Amino acid sequence: MAGIEKKSRVLGKEERRRVAYHEMGHALVAASLPGVDPVQKVSIIPRGIGALGYTIQRPTEDRFLLTVDELKNRITVLMGGRASERLIFDGAISTGAADDLQRATEVAIEMVTKYGMDETVGQRTYAAKPQTFLAAAQDTVVSAAKATGREIDLAVRNLIEEGDRRDQEILQRRRAELDAGAGLLIANETIAAEQFAPLLTTTGRNEPVAA
Repeated sequence: MAGIEKKSRVLGKEERRRVAYHEMGHALVAASLPGVDPVQKVSIIPRGIGALGYTIQRPTEDRFLLTVDELKNRITVLMGGRASERLIFDGAISTGAADDLQRATEVAIEMVTKYGMDETVGQRTYAAKPQTFLAAAQDTVVSAAKATGREIDLAVRNLIEEGDRRDQEILQRRRAELDAGAGLLIANETIAAEQFAPLLTTTGRNEPVAA
């Protein structure tokens, strides 16, 4: 039986440039925040079904607990690609950040509804309880009053917007490195952190960023 030829995705010049800035945005933000897993590799080679590029971070140790600040940093890294696009392309963002936005929103929702990490919403859980052996003993939905639901929505939005503000501050401050890193990606398609010094996480490079 003859094999079915699969059409590979070939990005045009402008798309390659956008993806390069997007991924370098993720990487530079990750390299700028304290306690974030170090960047290992950045690429603009399409991978999987939807990813037009990728940034790989390497955990340095097993983690079983995450603090509020660490979760906020995760949101900030996830939003870094979108912020980079906005900075470079005069505010014109693309659909390439859809997965990042979804994942960042999921982290924010869990912070507010599962871990009680928002002062306004309060220290209680609005997420469904884990599955139990006896279905009858499980509350599948934990309801919130309409007003509280609005507070949850605002709290989630504020976490995402806070991450975006931090991204803008980081990337504007490191604009020259963002341009240089994107150019290196366009030329080489894939780079390791060791090939671009600004991606290396070293003492003094991971500077706290004001919320």
